Amino acid sequence: MSIMETQPQKILRSGWNAYVNDYAISGGWNYNGQVLIICDAAGGIYVFDGKSGEVIWSQGQVHEGGILSAAIHPLTDRFATGGQDGKIIIWNTCQKNREKVIDLGDGWIENLSWSQDGEMLAVSCSRTVYVYTKEGNEIWQSSNHNSTVSNLGWSINKELATTCYGCVSFFDGMSGKVKQKLEWKGSLVSMVLSPNSDIVVCGSQDNTIHFWRRSTEQDSMMSGYPLKPSALSFDETGSYLATGGSEEVTVWSFKGNGPEGTSPLSLKLHTKPITTLAFAHRGMNLASGSRDGAVVLWDLKSENEESGLSETSVSDSVSKLYWRPDDKALAGLDRQGGVTVWHV
Repeated sequence: MSIMETQPQKILRSGWNAYVNDYAISGGWNYNGQVLIICDAAGGIYVFDGKSGEVIWSQGQVHEGGILSAAIHPLTDRFATGGQDGKIIIWNTCQKNREKVIDLGDGWIENLSWSQDGEMLAVSCSRTVYVYTKEGNEIWQSSNHNSTVSNLGWSINKELATTCYGCVSFFDGMSGKVKQKLEWKGSLVSMVLSPNSDIVVCGSQDNTIHFWRRSTEQDSMMSGYPLKPSALSFDETGSYLATGGSEEVTVWSFKGNGPEGTSPLSLKLHTKPITTLAFAHRGMNLASGSRDGAVVLWDLKSENEESGLSETSVSDSVSKLYWRPDDKALAGLDRQGGVTVWHV
């Protein structure tokens, strides 16, 4: 893939915007895209009507010390939050109801992730991982990792992937048995699995990207990033990987024998470092956000074709971008507590 010049095309249209009381840190669309759930750093939850932006319900300080993580159930009206108080709360989206409160003590709940079928919820607390049923009953917990668990992710075959210092581990989701360990000396700050779960990619503290092909345990490294690549996103086919780590969006092709020995696509428009990336659920639309509040929608084309794009902005550094399940709307969160929805 080669570097391509792009010209703006109007793709994003204004929808609605709102503000929460603190840094809009996490959330997402519910399974059918009818509501948008947002959590702020102070511990507040806001459930918005997805079309109008009207607040359906909200509740403040649900976690003492603030919310650190949230996960939206893929198939039902549930979502989970985790906080500095060591608690996980499973909520009913429609009824403003706490279905389950799990107290793990003094540790921080930094990562939450539902399995793709929604039957299991994975939680990281310090160096330990816990897996629960969708109702919140414990199935298993891991032994201590080498360090604090930095990322969680589920594969398509109900394996749970975790990262810590020097290692990516894959556990059987039902039993907790370790099925594979991929080791590399370094602190892994981000992780994404390819859609078929054969490739696991991690951004590292040393400004590199490290990835493994699980079927062969072959590992490779991409270097040259001026910053930590904390933003990663695969397209629906697993053919293209978008990465941050600078002011440019770098897209690597995993087609054929790539990305080893190939040159990436470099998307140049942002003037500040990339903070978040999100491919649409279908197709090649890629959304990127940066530290200065710029949001760009890239309509990626095949090699040697131009990419269309649409540029807009929010109030401050973009924390997250979420595609609605039908890809017809995009939600952006920012550091000032702004929540913005655009029609696509």
